[in-house]
Amino acid sequence: MFLASWIWGTAVILFCVSWFLLGRRRRRQGEPPLENGFLPYLGCALKFGANPLEFLREKQKKHGHIFTCHVAGKYIHFLTDPFSYHALMRQGKHLDWKKFHFATSAKAFGHGSIDPAEGNTTENFHQTFIRTLQGNALDALIEAMMENLQYVMLQSKAPELQSNTWVTEGLYTFCCQVMFESGFLTLFGKEFNSNNDKNLSSKQETERAHILRALEYFKEFDKIFPALVAGLPIHLFKSAHSAREKLGEALLHKNLLKRDNLSELVTLRMFLNDTLSTFDDMEKAKTHVAVLWASQANTIPATFWTLFYLLKNPEAMRAAAKEVQSILESAEESISLDGKHISLNRKQLDNMPILDSIIKESMRLSSASMTFRVAKEDFTLHLENGFYNIRKDDVVALYPQLLHFDPEIYADPLTFKYDRFLNEKGEEKTDFYRNGRKLKYYYMPFGTGIAKCPGRLFAVHEIKQFLALIFSYFEIELVDSNVKCPSLDQSRAGLGILQPSNDIDFRYRLKCL
Repeated sequence: MFLASWIWGTAVILFCVSWFLLGRRRRRQGEPPLENGFLPYLGCALKFGANPLEFLREKQKKHGHIFTCHVAGKYIHFLTDPFSYHALMRQGKHLDWKKFHFATSAKAFGHGSIDPAEGNTTENFHQTFIRTLQGNALDALIEAMMENLQYVMLQSKAPELQSNTWVTEGLYTFCCQVMFESGFLTLFGKEFNSNNDKNLSSKQETERAHILRALEYFKEFDKIFPALVAGLPIHLFKSAHSAREKLGEALLHKNLLKRDNLSELVTLRMFLNDTLSTFDDMEKAKTHVAVLWASQANTIPATFWTLFYLLKNPEAMRAAAKEVQSILESAEESISLDGKHISLNRKQLDNMPILDSIIKESMRLSSASMTFRVAKEDFTLHLENGFYNIRKDDVVALYPQLLHFDPEIYADPLTFKYDRFLNEKGEEKTDFYRNGRKLKYYYMPFGTGIAKCPGRLFAVHEIKQFLALIFSYFEIELVDSNVKCPSLDQSRAGLGILQPSNDIDFRYRLKCL
């Protein structure tokens, strides 16, 4: 027993020494400063994962505006000077924005590669999303979401809403349930037809049970999503793997064809899956699981943070509620509980600069997205303050939280200021400066360039609709008005909007209308 332990220990030591002497990357002339870390393969991954913002600030202070870190087998060049961001956007000839996203999607969701170069499909996914989430298609999504939010808030939750009685619930739990159920109905339609159906109530209850079950599967899968992105196989997580497979089964084409009011996004994706891909039925379904995850994983926490900051800031709440009331009055929309729903179109939602500012400020404080580009070949990256040699297959990355928390750009950056993105005229503010120079890039929760999130417009409109309906139908308050702001769950750093580390109790009841 002792001999075996000694042999294994010696082998591990020899491996680590060999890696340190032979396997560590050496910085070449003209390359950015290099941080290898001390752990084989992992490199700086543990330190980066513990607190990405502080880690990058420390390396920025040590090395300057660009440096390279070995993270989980990848060499990532972090670019921290916002005045050089445009240089990265101009490197389409040398940098590939699709490779990382395609590989991550296949790894996490379990479908075959969606890179047309791999031969499984010829669909241009980015163009599909642009076509069905922006322009005229966005109007239809907004209309459907407005209807579904009111159905979920007022009918689906009706058993919990007794007249004049407060309901206490976790704020994140509430946002998660309402946004998931409404978003699911908006994208994937309904199992029931509300016209002339004698068994409508029973079918609605069955439908809700199915969607809430899907929500539990979604949460179980989403919990381990960062591990999947990091490269761990899903088979290590038995319950999450089972949850992903069950979501796939629910979104098989044969099941989607039974639903009414499918969105244009899902209808088109089904058609393109069937005509342009060689995927089997489950792989097609898993591309829809990817759509479901993308539509919910960041919108839910963004909704939570926006409502939480409003509840903590009465002045912001009053300003937002007044703006919504003004829009409703100008649209001659009356608020009642008699079954007549409020309708707000895209133009009216776009005319809410205060709500825009509140959402932006909430997302500035909670987003930790990363922008990735993969080098197609060895090349020289020309920046404003120098040029650097980049090797093929290296990753060049931006971490916008460095920008969002920069006190030179945002005074008192850790404080929520609801009017931070409003100018003196009460309109959208776009003038932000660093070192006396105006910034082109100052707010980046959705990424930037060609890879900017195609669903960002719908996401912001969803949150506006949610808030407008909350203000219209409910009285809401925190159970503890002095509750501290929950910390950000850093395990999801790099993936978008961070979730709160704990839920916050609040209560709500229907207004007497």
